[in-house]
Amino acid sequence: MAHSNAVDGLIDALRRLPGVGIKSASRMAFHLLQHDRPGAERLAQALQHANAQVRHCEQCHTFTEAVLCSTCADPQRDQSKLCVVETPADQSAVERTSAYKGLYFVLMGKLSPLDGVGPKDIGLAKLLARARDGVVHELILATNFTAEGEATAHVIAQSLKDQGVQVTRLARGVPAGSELEYVDLGTIAHALVDRR
Repeated sequence: MAHSNAVDGLIDALRRLPGVGIKSASRMAFHLLQHDRPGAERLAQALQHANAQVRHCEQCHTFTEAVLCSTCADPQRDQSKLCVVETPADQSAVERTSAYKGLYFVLMGKLSPLDGVGPKDIGLAKLLARARDGVVHELILATNFTAEGEATAHVIAQSLKDQGVQVTRLARGVPAGSELEYVDLGTIAHALVDRR
């Protein structure tokens, strides 16, 4: 089926989103153009505004429109605790628990030598300097439990060994409400090792 360059361009742009293939992108494009022109306009303006206004917090690297994000600027936060996460989405997930009242450092990625992502690319030097500033007493490693996330956590922990900072790792275990026979063996093994 032949489309105009503008329609193809919209479909191609929508395909840049994670998990969106050609069918989903086409469905979105046709929906916006056929049924929701005001929504298309709103989406375009919101994207343009966010792209122009959103930057990285100077202290933790998360997304913000100000020099410091609202978390870093909040005097009520516990300055002695620093939680290290891979992405702003991970930070948001931790925040939604309401169980953590410290500050964050958002790596904006994880170590992945195969993809050419090294310590400089995730701001490791800045993180280590912050961890050694005398204010931070506990660094909580909340990177994902993937091979790259584990490697990133290990490198950070090793870099802070004997530095007077307590380095902890997010606990792993059997999810509440689950039955052991259906839980993967790696999770059961880690839960046994980390039992308390």
